[in-house]
Amino acid sequence: MAWDESSADGIPVGPLAPGGGDLFGSSPAEMKAAANDIETELEPDTKRDSGKAKESTNTAARTLDGWETASGLKKVVGTWDQQVRVLMGRLSAEKANLRSASGEFSRIDVGTGDELRGVRSYFDEL
Repeated sequence: MAWDESSADGIPVGPLAPGGGDLFGSSPAEMKAAANDIETELEPDTKRDSGKAKESTNTAARTLDGWETASGLKKVVGTWDQQVRVLMGRLSAEKANLRSASGEFSRIDVGTGDELRGVRSYFDEL
């Protein structure tokens, strides 16, 4: 759908359309809550669960020492570690971006309000 199109019932669509405020995506409060969820749930859970998987795989590799499977499991652990580091970095970046965006929306909103309050109109003089 193009920017200038309306919905099937003829009502304009988009965040600036009447009643369209909830279409924007998320509020600063929702972004902060999502960042907090990443920090308090996803990051610790990912770290804990990846540690358990690594420990189990290392135990299996020690148990199968001398077999080709053991060397394969050791290689898997190295790959797993790298993937977990990348995932943890991405979670951290997403958390920081959510927090930054929530603050940016507020700053832009306040700044826009300040600018608009300073605009004079012909009707102000009537």
